[in-house]
Amino acid sequence: MQLVVARIGRAHGIKGEVTVEVRTDEPELRLGPGAVLATDPAATGPLTIETGRVHSGRLLLRFEGVRDRTAAEALRNTLLIADVDPEELPEDEDEYYDHQLMDLDVVTKDGAEVGRITEISHLPSQDLFIVERPDGTEVMIPFVEAIVVEIDLEEQRAVIDPPPGLIDDQAEVASERDAAEGEGTA
Repeated sequence: MQLVVARIGRAHGIKGEVTVEVRTDEPELRLGPGAVLATDPAATGPLTIETGRVHSGRLLLRFEGVRDRTAAEALRNTLLIADVDPEELPEDEDEYYDHQLMDLDVVTKDGAEVGRITEISHLPSQDLFIVERPDGTEVMIPFVEAIVVEIDLEEQRAVIDPPPGLIDDQAEVASERDAAEGEGTA
């Protein structure tokens, strides 16, 4: 199975290095020197990682045969794709690969159907499940332990305990001050 593990950003310096937007929790495994990665667009690759280093919090890679800024800039926005054994699991039992979570049914703790995971969005602060509801609308569910209380791969479902307002229109007053202000108006 093929998984997108990174997207190439802009060139860095004049010797062929590029910035990389990492899309894997295991960059040391997937993006190490010697790794051969397929690409999208396919005509750009395959690319073999020659060196990698972190600079100012960003991963910089250099690929074999890419020796100058012009060649590096030509790779911009290319997706890097790793071949992964479909049976391979992350080291931590509380971690999941995107392909394991896609198409899971999402239900609340009391069993109410919410929808099906159609996309996983990786944001800097947290990941989000994009869930398609039965009526075709979408809802975003933060993939955090306080909300996603169980992932059951055997049953193909994610169990959530959503706060009021996340999946319905029943939001609670945000603070006691707001509630006191509401009581004083007529």
